[in-house]
Amino acid sequence: MFCISVFCRIALNSQLIVGFGLATERIYMIGQGIFFSRSIRNYFIWFLLLCCSANSWANKVISADNENYLYSGRIDFSQPKNPEISWPGTSIKANFTGSYLALVLEDDLGKNYFNVIIDNDDSAPYVLEAKQGEATYVISTALTNTSHSVEIYKRTEGEEGASYFKGIVIDDNASILAPPARPNRRIEIFGDSITSGMGNEGADNGADHLGAEKNNYLAYGAIAARALNAELHTISQSGIGVMISWFDFIMPQFYDQLSAVGNNNSQWDFSTWTPDVVLINLMQNDKWLIDNEKRLQPIPSDKERIAYYQNFVAKIRALYPQAQLICALGSMDATQNNKWPNYVSQAVANMHQAGDKKVHTLFFEFTGYGQHPRVAQHKDNATKLVAFIREKMNWQ
Repeated sequence: MFCISVFCRIALNSQLIVGFGLATERIYMIGQGIFFSRSIRNYFIWFLLLCCSANSWANKVISADNENYLYSGRIDFSQPKNPEISWPGTSIKANFTGSYLALVLEDDLGKNYFNVIIDNDDSAPYVLEAKQGEATYVISTALTNTSHSVEIYKRTEGEEGASYFKGIVIDDNASILAPPARPNRRIEIFGDSITSGMGNEGADNGADHLGAEKNNYLAYGAIAARALNAELHTISQSGIGVMISWFDFIMPQFYDQLSAVGNNNSQWDFSTWTPDVVLINLMQNDKWLIDNEKRLQPIPSDKERIAYYQNFVAKIRALYPQAQLICALGSMDATQNNKWPNYVSQAVANMHQAGDKKVHTLFFEFTGYGQHPRVAQHKDNATKLVAFIREKMNWQ
């Protein structure tokens, strides 16, 4: 293939005028030889390289509705070629061949971050910072020309807005392969900023609020789920509580949404996915806003605090009658003494008295660190959680 669309030669005395792109140069003809000036020669070489490499640039989009993607998490598939991703920990996996990989994403706010993990090597993932609007993100042009795996994992949460997955881009002669197997075990977590992983990649003496340092992949729940080979749904929102939040909605109004973007009318279909284990790690924000800042008036009594919490746990139990429920708290300052853990323990004791023996307590110790847990603390909490679940579920 060789095509020059803008190339004209005009005889002018013993010379030729050559138009090439935006450049016009003289070529002097002496006998049968043609001598190019340096400038036109450079343009010509550039054009040859462009034409010769055209085939290597050819690629194709594997649209989001392809059956060989493995999706995990609460995802809105009402537009199959444009599924909405909003919850932290939402994951898309695929196997493919070829040396080239890019992703096509649309993002509402340009505040989301994703881990892109190639061939299961999560030690140094490609961290994708989404731009507002639709964009194509080139991940690699130099993979070995064999089969590969990719996981696209949402690090951030609903407060950073929704993203829309359009597909992956691979070499034109490459293929998408059969998807990886879906784990048989299932865990669901309802939580707040600790569960989301807010600030977990920040410096110990650094800020907590930076989106680039929020990484749900290294939050305790996600670490534990991978250790247990379990599929995980993470239903969390930084700042949320059971009785009061840092904004105008609480977890009992939020837990059943399909979309994680604020308080909305979307509805998750609980019949489509049933967990074996449910972890509830809430009340850190209630503790701070009620005890420290006195924002909830009148201040609820101990009995009322227990009742609010127990009522939410009862909602989850009604959805999942056979699941093992773990009522957790920590590892921020809500567990620095027994006051708030006792509320959780009393709610669980009440449920035991009513005949529900599949509900348990688990507390993550406060380390004295005054900000959100960093990755090292998440790993410690994950170790404790893994051991607890293995014991309760007999998972090896």
